[in-house]
Amino acid sequence: MTRDLGWGGRTRRAGGAAAAVAVVLLAGCESIPDVDVPASGGSGAPAPDGRAASPLENPDGTRPGLAPVRDAQERAEAAALIDKVATKGRGPKTGYDRDEYGYAWMDTADGVPLARNGCDTRNDILQRDGQELRFRSGSDCVVVSLTLADPYTGKTIEWRKQKAAEVQIDHVVPLSYSWQMGASRWSEGKRRQLANDPLNLLPVDGSANSAKSDSGPASWLPPSKGIRCAYAVRFAQVAVKYEMPVTKADKETMREQCGV
Repeated sequence: MTRDLGWGGRTRRAGGAAAAVAVVLLAGCESIPDVDVPASGGSGAPAPDGRAASPLENPDGTRPGLAPVRDAQERAEAAALIDKVATKGRGPKTGYDRDEYGYAWMDTADGVPLARNGCDTRNDILQRDGQELRFRSGSDCVVVSLTLADPYTGKTIEWRKQKAAEVQIDHVVPLSYSWQMGASRWSEGKRRQLANDPLNLLPVDGSANSAKSDSGPASWLPPSKGIRCAYAVRFAQVAVKYEMPVTKADKETMREQCGV
């Protein structure tokens, strides 16, 4: 599942808005009032084909966005990556609980970029992908507004914390999906890595994310057709990194999106 309405955050060390990473699900509300503070060095309105990085050029997920896979050479690379993904049947969801992946937005999941940097994963990801960032007064961690080029719908979203659900953090490979594909037998540390790995996290349009729920590619694809091969690549990158199989139908759908 991929719904994110939470706000848990902590003050980050001094410095500008650093590039970053994040995850999903509720993190609790804060009672401290939020005041918009402009981020230093803010850029103009985002261009989906400009600032966003191709997944093939962003294997660790630390660069922003999800740019389309463009030419024949990139599609060949995409196909080769998807071919590395193993397949098996989707198992039962018995025993699944979000807490099996650690508490949401933890900054202490070792083995992933930006862990233990003083800022929770959710705000790391908002900072990685957002532009025109504004922070809570007294913090350079907690984002209260941003402009987002949503890869799933192609829309530009002017987001404010007061309407938190308009932008949600998507686990590209949903956590409950991973549980059914073998994560139920992983160590807790490995599950925490998956839940907080920037490679598996994208801030996206809330309604699109809610529609996705815990679906694999055979059941749900981004509404923006031009991004579907890139989405398949990112799904495959996560699966390969964590040695996690996908269903046969999901793998076939992933290949189809890249024209193979």
